[in-house]
Amino acid sequence: MTSPRKTWAFSSMRSKSKPDEGESNFKRRLFSSFRGEHREQRSQVAEEDGITDLDKKRSFSDGGIETRKGVFLPGEDQDQEMGAMKRFSSIFSSFRGKISKDRTLKEPDVHSPELATVEEKTKEQRYSTGQFFFDYLVVVSPKKTKEGTYEPQIIYQFPKKDGMVRFQKEEEEKTLKALTLFCFPEGVNWAPLTEYRSETFSFVLTDVDGTRKNGYCRRLLPDGKGARPPEAYCIISNVACFGLFSKIFDEVEQRRKISMAMIYPFMQSLRESAFPAPGHTVNIKSFIPERGTEIISLTRPTDSWLEHVDFRKLFSCLSDEEVLDVFAATVLERKIIFIAEELSTLSQVIHAVAVLLYPFIWQHTLISIVPEILIDVVMAPTPYLLGVQKRLAEYATDQTEVLIVDLSEGRKKTFIKCMGDEDSILPHKLKEEIRQALGAKKDKSSLEELNQVVPEAFLPFFIKTVGHFAKYIVRSEKDKRGEFQQRNFCKAIESKSTRRFVKKFVQTQMFDLFVQEVEQRPASQEGTGFFEKKIAEYQKKMQERPKKH
Repeated sequence: MTSPRKTWAFSSMRSKSKPDEGESNFKRRLFSSFRGEHREQRSQVAEEDGITDLDKKRSFSDGGIETRKGVFLPGEDQDQEMGAMKRFSSIFSSFRGKISKDRTLKEPDVHSPELATVEEKTKEQRYSTGQFFFDYLVVVSPKKTKEGTYEPQIIYQFPKKDGMVRFQKEEEEKTLKALTLFCFPEGVNWAPLTEYRSETFSFVLTDVDGTRKNGYCRRLLPDGKGARPPEAYCIISNVACFGLFSKIFDEVEQRRKISMAMIYPFMQSLRESAFPAPGHTVNIKSFIPERGTEIISLTRPTDSWLEHVDFRKLFSCLSDEEVLDVFAATVLERKIIFIAEELSTLSQVIHAVAVLLYPFIWQHTLISIVPEILIDVVMAPTPYLLGVQKRLAEYATDQTEVLIVDLSEGRKKTFIKCMGDEDSILPHKLKEEIRQALGAKKDKSSLEELNQVVPEAFLPFFIKTVGHFAKYIVRSEKDKRGEFQQRNFCKAIESKSTRRFVKKFVQTQMFDLFVQEVEQRPASQEGTGFFEKKIAEYQKKMQERPKKH
């Protein structure tokens, strides 16, 4: 049985539950623009350089009116302050205050001495790394309501934070309630089960100031007899490291089989440990009855920008050619919807696609798993990366100007909908180089092998297209803010096909933000980043290559 759908309106990063007749208002005010700086200047440059109206539409996709402050949708208050990092992204602040007010956060009566000890040790401490492994661990499980449906509710939270003022407590409660939507995006479509295969997935929460937190979730069926509802263990952390938290969930799941009370001493030990630097290991002591004290080693990958991604699912679901088409649409910041049955497939594929953009960062809406109650987000006029469960696919396929990618096994075709030009977006020569580099991977490559092959295939694409950006950051004085010379930057590209692509790419928000950060960076830090070092290595290699006679 499908639960009744609610319509959500998003305004100033807060959503309000509205009656169905407000759907036209929803479409009008769904999103504010994300960035406005340099837009007027770059629009003029685009016209002079021959960028078409269609290209602009595909780059901005806001469907609004361009002004000095950004792009405003019809009816939007144009006096509203548009901060550079203010964007909707993945719902963290957009809907956390919109869970129905009659829902209350329920806490079980727990008399375990282990839990009592844990609750006495929840005062925040600072460690050498300056951050904790995680902010919260919450346990969510569907509970039967008076109406006979099963509604996901938080049954435990660790740690409890004391000393908060009233508005802080209210904000925390709204945030924690919102997490239930991501732990059980199916909503009330649950019933007790006798069998359920555990799965791990992740999502991203973005606040109004642009700060992002990572959500990691492991859903499992607790030990017991007869039909029972599943449980979801959700960790919220500032740290993006999927592999490390997957191992933590393995430990959580082992302890849950003994007793829920065994989880919290382990999480307390984890919380008191310093988060390791890339390539380093932290050892956690943990006691388990009949096994005694154990040492659990958690190692962080050396390449920190790859620690949140697992490329195996992406390349098992899609062919190399299909990955290239998805990459092309993502680079131009188009609307892309992924469809699959398993939550883990959606989250792993979407995060993998986002990492292909490195050193650039996706600046728009990114929801790896769209909760059923928020399915109307597919109507957003702005760019997005969305993961939709297959049973909700009908809502996605109604959309236009969107790339819809079916990841399901046994599918008839991969691209349910497309713009039709995805295979011609990337310069042909550079696209062929990526394809050849991907050929180095094996049919069943390990995570480590893919982490080496995939970046070596895609990173050179950006080096060869925009790697000369530093030459066109002009500073009037050494310590002054730089200014990007976009017209000269584009004219410096010799290849016509590459120049045509770059003229579109410089209009994206990911490139805009990248350039702004470089402009603001002190001159003394120029050339110190990972991308700049890779550019220098490539330029040195080109200089050493023997010249043709």
